[in-house]
Amino acid sequence: MTIYLRVWRQPGPGAKGKLVDYVVPDANDHMSFLELLDVLNEQLIRKGEVPIEFDNDCREGICGSCGIMVAGTAHGPMQRTAVCQLHMRSFSDGDTIIVEPWRADAFPIVKDLVVDRSAFDRIIEAGGYVSTTTGGAPDANTIPVRKADADEAMDYAACIGCGACVAACPNASASLFTAAKIAHLALLPQGAPEASRRVVDMVNQMASEGFGDCSNHAECEAVCPKGISVDGIALMRREYVKAVLRS
Repeated sequence: MTIYLRVWRQPGPGAKGKLVDYVVPDANDHMSFLELLDVLNEQLIRKGEVPIEFDNDCREGICGSCGIMVAGTAHGPMQRTAVCQLHMRSFSDGDTIIVEPWRADAFPIVKDLVVDRSAFDRIIEAGGYVSTTTGGAPDANTIPVRKADADEAMDYAACIGCGACVAACPNASASLFTAAKIAHLALLPQGAPEASRRVVDMVNQMASEGFGDCSNHAECEAVCPKGISVDGIALMRREYVKAVLRS
């Protein structure tokens, strides 16, 4: 199959970027989208041109580093799928696909499709540590946790920090990411000792990084490759209000 690509090319953070047209004539249904970009880069290298920069690592939908906009949607048209697991069978021969980086002030472009998502790291760092002594895994397993709470906490802990929620939100809000990181500890007894400080510090750090506020569009949930629920944002807000009132 022949695929036509329009890829955002930007040589550096302060440079102007533009969409550049490419053709990949030897794509096949079994390729992942990242493999398609690999094939394109091989073509460019053979021609002596600069290959396209894009982030990737595990290519198993685990690490979250591969996030890009594909055909106007974060991670592409398949729901609950990271770009590395998006296959070309989702497209048709002759399709023109626009490929862009995440668009958010808090995610400055490094080069081409690569953005700096270290703002997420700083939000997590603001959350600090868990002081509960649990010992080894068998000891931790002796702490009683209701199954419903454990299951919900695991759902939020599934967040891979890819940034799709920010890219899809019209306000470039990081509320879903921050909520997931807060909620999975807020639901467990191990997270209780630092709960108040954690939620206040993480929410304040999120605001200081320049992310917008949530206005309940729910686009974040729609594009999240792990299906993180916007219910977590409501939980985060409740935890924040409780923490402020306690202080």
